[in-house]
Amino acid sequence: MAPPQLTLDVLCVGAGFAGIFELYHLRSLGYSVKVFEAAEDIGGVWWHNCYPGARVDSIVPVYEFSDEKVWADWSWSEKYPDWKELRRYFQHVDEKLDIRKDIVFNRRVTSAKWNVNEDKWLVTSQDGSVVNARFFILCVGNNSKIYIPDIPGLDRFRGSCHHTARWPQAGLDLQNKRVAVIGTGASGVQIVQDVGPRAAQLTVYQRTPNIAFPMRQKSIDEETSKKMKVEVYDMVYRRRRQTLGGHAYDLYPKNSCDATAEERLLFYEDMWNTIGGIQLVAASYKDIRLNQKANDELYNFWRIKVLERVRSPRLQVTLAPEVPPHPVGAKRPSLEVSYFETFNLPNVDLVDLTQNAIVEITSNGILTNDGREREFDVIVLATGFDAMSGGITQIDIEGTDGISILDKWTKSVRTYLGMMTANFPNMFFIYGPGAPTALSNGPTCIVSTVLPPFTALTIVWTKEVQGEWINTCIQNMMDKGLTRIEPLPEAEEEWQKSVFESMSEGLYDAPTSVFLGRNIPGKVSEPQIYVGGIPKYTEMCWKKIHDGYEGFSRTALK
Repeated sequence: MAPPQLTLDVLCVGAGFAGIFELYHLRSLGYSVKVFEAAEDIGGVWWHNCYPGARVDSIVPVYEFSDEKVWADWSWSEKYPDWKELRRYFQHVDEKLDIRKDIVFNRRVTSAKWNVNEDKWLVTSQDGSVVNARFFILCVGNNSKIYIPDIPGLDRFRGSCHHTARWPQAGLDLQNKRVAVIGTGASGVQIVQDVGPRAAQLTVYQRTPNIAFPMRQKSIDEETSKKMKVEVYDMVYRRRRQTLGGHAYDLYPKNSCDATAEERLLFYEDMWNTIGGIQLVAASYKDIRLNQKANDELYNFWRIKVLERVRSPRLQVTLAPEVPPHPVGAKRPSLEVSYFETFNLPNVDLVDLTQNAIVEITSNGILTNDGREREFDVIVLATGFDAMSGGITQIDIEGTDGISILDKWTKSVRTYLGMMTANFPNMFFIYGPGAPTALSNGPTCIVSTVLPPFTALTIVWTKEVQGEWINTCIQNMMDKGLTRIEPLPEAEEEWQKSVFESMSEGLYDAPTSVFLGRNIPGKVSEPQIYVGGIPKYTEMCWKKIHDGYEGFSRTALK
């Protein structure tokens, strides 16, 4: 390994919400901090995801930084912004926080090794540069490692083939093209409804029907934006710290069985027609993920709504089968505007991969089990990500025991508080495995969560969970002259039990569940995220600090 060319207090990897938050706040504490970003610009997931129709599934102002310096003179044009507006937002963030000067772009971190003699990480990048850093923070998010299925012949296709998260930055002309979309997760839904009306032919290859909810998109004019800032913003930022998923809404405080059938129907009708969005699960009856009967009723309500929108009896069965493919909410719900109507277009078709699997990709298109080869100009891989842990394990990080993070987590993804893992001292990660992550609003989990007012603790913390928890930990260590912190193995085991228990009572058992790692062949099937809610997670994390960093070993270099 080459000698280090730079020595830092903190090195962050990734320039999305988490990396920007860490850089800005740690720099303000006087520490030397840099962010290494593999892409050409800031934005994280919103730099890579620029496919047609890409937009966020959380509403604004929930999905943004809560710092008034940023939002005071920024106005959104839509309730659910698209990738173009989100990119403009990140440029605005840079203008206000002056972050770009400490970010190195086009630098992909490839490996890291702990230097036991200095209590620092030696971090190597693809360009051969080496950095010495006391603290190593992985802000790579949960969707940074793309997943491309091992389909025979994929390299033979003579047309254009792109994963949605590696879409050409210059765009791709799909007008009057023959397009195949493999996958019907969130990105698949978005690209199908965008491309369907303008493609010459669109063929969608579906493995699992998507229980997608209506987005109910709305425009936001300047007058409305100004009014929201005065009347709503501060309240929303406080409220999102108190709810299960870090949104501005929470579960309805009533079990479905305590409501009459008529009351439930009116409740769902109102939610469907006026609100839509993730709220259909996240603001539904409080037993919606606990009671199979209640969950089935919501699915049947959804199915009736979808059948009204799809004309073909064959497609009705495929898109909205009588038997649910999985419980509602076992996957993060996707949002749609015209997804189901798109299948009424004469140029749009659907292939059910459970009945007619892909045999291979040919030079001209896709061959399926029925012997038919469909020819395409463009193949879109909407096949998702090696989520939660994949963005971390794709970096060759060696622990103090000589075992890589990939080898450790291949057996079981173990963390402590969803922010550290044993034998990897001074290494933190944000919005990854073992935390609320994919079941919560990203910015809330990353940068804006505090303890709820009903906490039994005697100290009222107004800290932010992952970002601010890490920053508090680093500041405390630096102030005390400590150079090394790592979780104890027994604490890691206890946290693993908490993660498992949080999911054990809920309806999360989906055959291809990202929450359980089942979307990746060969990946261990186990709970990947903590689903006990943002307030409880917040309380547990800050209690560890209050109790003298319980579960951690902290030492000074001798």
